[in-house]
Amino acid sequence: MKQVLCSLLFLCLFSVVKAQKIDSLFFNLYTDSLKKGSWNYINVDAKLSNGKYMPLTAEQLNFKVSAGKLERNTVWLDWTFPYDSIVVEVSLKQEPAVRKSITIWVKKKDEQLDAPVNDSLLQQINNRPKASTKKKGKG
Repeated sequence: MKQVLCSLLFLCLFSVVKAQKIDSLFFNLYTDSLKKGSWNYINVDAKLSNGKYMPLTAEQLNFKVSAGKLERNTVWLDWTFPYDSIVVEVSLKQEPAVRKSITIWVKKKDEQLDAPVNDSLLQQINNRPKASTKKKGKG
């Protein structure tokens, strides 16, 4: 009897979860531009028929990019990447008519790579005068 009740409960829960249809897709990017010499994660969310959002992975999505190396949800841009932007297109594997595309700009200059070492905080800390470690005693 317990097994039958558990099975019925599982089927009911499964049908409720399955009933939520994906209405549309949205890109939820962590940054406003892609970086060269780096894997850039492309985050895609689905808006469900109940109004809630759910993150999707390459298991549920087909990805296509105009340039760069694509691996699952991430795009590699080489240091010599020549373009200002890439176009990312996604569609649902189960329902390819549900699709979305976005143009994502590529960061033109990485300020961290161009920062002089002498100006770094660590360098400033290392170059400051050393304080005496002896404590003055009461005399």
